[in-house]
Order: sequence, then C-alpha cells, then structure tokens
Amino acid sequence: MFRAIIPAVLASCLFVGPGHAADPPIFQPGAPGSAARTVTPDESISLAGSRYTADDVAFMQHMIVHHGQAVDMGDLIAERTDNRDIALMGDRIARSQASEMEMMRAWLVRRGLPTAMSHAPAGHAMATGHGGHQGAHGAPSDVPLMAGMLSPAQMAELAAARGDAFDRLYLTGMIHHHQGAIDMVDRLLADAGDGEDPQLSEFLSAVIADQSAEIARMRGLLAGL
Repeated sequence: MFRAIIPAVLASCLFVGPGHAADPPIFQPGAPGSAARTVTPDESISLAGSRYTADDVAFMQHMIVHHGQAVDMGDLIAERTDNRDIALMGDRIARSQASEMEMMRAWLVRRGLPTAMSHAPAGHAMATGHGGHQGAHGAPSDVPLMAGMLSPAQMAELAAARGDAFDRLYLTGMIHHHQGAIDMVDRLLADAGDGEDPQLSEFLSAVIADQSAEIARMRGLLAGL
C-alpha cells in the first residue's frame, strides 16, 4: 500500500508590503490534469494543518459509494414495510449517511481531489446510484462491490420483497452493511500514518460509534419480528 504522506497545500509564501491594496491570491494545486483553484486565507490555514495519505483518499471515495447504497436501501422502505420502527430507523440511517456523503465529497473537493473512484475493484460492478459510481459491466451479480455491501442480486431481492420478508432482508442487510463500514475503518486505522487528518479522524470515530449503536438497535428490531 502506498504510504507516502501527501501535503494538503503546496503553495509558495508570498510577502506583500504595506503599500499593496490587496493580498495576493492563494492557489491550491488540483488533481493531476486539473487546474489549481483559489482558496480563502481561512481555507489555506485549515488545509495547511491537514495531512492525508493516498489510503485516506481512497477510503473517502469508497465510503461515498458504500454510503450511497445505504441511501438506496432506505429509499425502498416507504412502499415495502408497515413496521413504523423500521421505517423510522431506515429514514434516520438514510438521512445521516446522505449528510456524511456530502461531508466526504466536500473533504475531497477542498483538497482538489476527485470524489469518484477511478475504477471498481477487479471483478465487481455496481449500477450508478446515490454513490455516483459506474462500475464495469458484465461482472457477477452475486458479488458485492466492497465490504458489507449487498450484491446487485441481493438488492434486487430486497426491492422485490414486501412486509415481514422485506423487514428481515432490510435489517440483516443493513446490519451487514454497517459492519462492513466499521471493518473499512478498522483496516484504514491499522496502518500507521493513515486517518490522521483531524476531520477524517473525527469522522472515523463517528462511523464506529454511530453504526455500532445502530447495529445494536437493528438486532433488537430483528429479534422482535
């Protein structure tokens, strides 16, 4: 795995005398092939203290797709369950993960990085959805894109289910989905130097705490069916 630390801001220090009417612009280099962008002084201070790795970037890009499927699963709930507790739980999960997707996209954009994965893991495919990613065509429909995600076949089964059958599939699928996200965090943190960016570190802690609590709640709902 690539361990090199990538500095968040690569800008020259410019000194302007008191006679100048305005401060010079501060430029942040873009991703390869992309133009640099102008950042505000406050942004430059924030980014200057941010150090991230290639693994951090890949984690955020992958987790956007991972969260996108949770939102897709939540979109199925309203027309398929009569269980109010499951409907409320699913809505809460979908809303929180949609909000986190925006945070992750913003984290990447502020650093001049692409928000989408450059390619899907070998042998996997995923239809374009809330995750905003289009995988390669022709991959097996029973193979999930990444840890904890439902395969295309499992998503189709969930969409076709109604009532109690849907409730069980949704809860078991989302428990597995949440555990996959926690596993992704654990793998990132297992390598020295990864996950040290302050905002990313806070997000990683929130994923573990929030999704562990939701897993416990969903297991309780599943036991009550």
